[in-house]
Amino acid sequence: MTATDQSSVELKADIHSHRENVLEEDPDAGLSEEERREIDRALVRKLDFKLIPWLCLLYLVSFLDRTNIGNAKIEGLIDDLGMTAGQYNACLTIFFVSYSVFEPLSNVLLKRMRPRIYIPTIMVLWGFCMTFMGFCKNYNGMMAARWFLGLTEAGLFPGVNYYLSCWFKRREFGIRAAVFFSAAAVSGSFGGLLAAAISQMDGVGGKRGWAWIFILEGLATIVIGIISFWMVQDFPDDAKFLSPIDRARVLKRLREDQQSSAEHEDFQMKYFWQSMKDWKTYVGALIYMGVVGSLYAFSLFLPSIIKELGFSTTRAQLLSVPPYALACILTISIGWAADRTNQRGLFNICVSLLGILGFSILIGSRSPALSYAAVFLAALGIYPCIPNTITWVSNNTEGVYKRGVTLGMVIGWGNLNGVMSSNVYLARDSPRYTMGHAIILGYLAIGLFGGSVLNYVMLKRENEKRRNGERDNWIQGKTQKEIEMLGDERPDFLYTL
Repeated sequence: MTATDQSSVELKADIHSHRENVLEEDPDAGLSEEERREIDRALVRKLDFKLIPWLCLLYLVSFLDRTNIGNAKIEGLIDDLGMTAGQYNACLTIFFVSYSVFEPLSNVLLKRMRPRIYIPTIMVLWGFCMTFMGFCKNYNGMMAARWFLGLTEAGLFPGVNYYLSCWFKRREFGIRAAVFFSAAAVSGSFGGLLAAAISQMDGVGGKRGWAWIFILEGLATIVIGIISFWMVQDFPDDAKFLSPIDRARVLKRLREDQQSSAEHEDFQMKYFWQSMKDWKTYVGALIYMGVVGSLYAFSLFLPSIIKELGFSTTRAQLLSVPPYALACILTISIGWAADRTNQRGLFNICVSLLGILGFSILIGSRSPALSYAAVFLAALGIYPCIPNTITWVSNNTEGVYKRGVTLGMVIGWGNLNGVMSSNVYLARDSPRYTMGHAIILGYLAIGLFGGSVLNYVMLKRENEKRRNGERDNWIQGKTQKEIEMLGDERPDFLYTL
């Protein structure tokens, strides 16, 4: 090794040592508790304003792009492409196959490629897929476009939830996940209004109204994706909008919250197997399956369900707005309350009963007015449980890569049930859709409600064992570093109920 090489190695070692010292030091040493609290509040406000609004916009666009095919359907998509009802359902199904298969890998790619590169890139790609859907001439073209749309969209939802969990404390994450996911409810409201407006372009440029829905919304996605290269930030240890002192503060508050998001792990297969061997991964997947399967069926077919109640196409688009708007309000309220009480399981259990009641009414109702009221209950019972479940899983999984893999597996398995969601509301069952409503009722009762009860009971029992010292033998003979690397298997790590 030459003298120059030796000097370079020493310089890198000094930089690394300095960086580690900065991260471990208290940047607010010597300040009073009141001064610390004020600095912390200002820091969290800064993170909120810098991170949350743009990410909400991205998810609004994402959910709009994956569900607008439901709006296009009632504008004549099936007849114009010469598709059967079964082929239309296949176009819905193929999206969820590619979407769910790619999700478990997405969070690893996000960590390795950096958010400000990965998220905008996949967004531009799915914008092109959406735009090309407006030029499809037949069933085969639509199937191909929907496959690639699912592939490219797969990284956003699990990626952003994982990303936010690496910025905020566990008791701060719920409200932010709720605000982020509320963009889906807003997109439901906004999507109906937008589709009603764009469909008035029917015949412009020789294109039907449904084609313009895809083209204009796809072009908007591409523009937003390009802007995102400057708007999306990296992880806390490398975020350019923070000063070195603020970065140290963010990492310090994560360490105090017993989060290894403050650590700099390199990916190893052991993190994957830790997730695969953890029972919480599978119970979380059961809960998420119950709620997200219901969500997709509801959002994909709501315009058709309302239309079959006897309303015109445009009126059906507009009447789909109020249930989403009310669901958005409740979603944020539940996120706030769950953070304050640190009781996520009980909220899942109670809110799921609204959805169960709503779909029960839909099965038995003969009145359009009563059925429309039940649609509100269905939306209220589904939407708040999506971010609450993701937050619950994230809160109880520690380790940067383990959490990323677990969220990817839970969300991926849940979204695979979009295959079911795409095929439960069959044309032959209209106008009452009894079979579809019954299947969703089962998903809510067994997956969301039953899974939440099971998870709550098992986590509560494990916490009692840890408080009683029954898990202390797990750390015997281990160094402090080895104990920290146990993540949520540390005896002093108490699960969020």
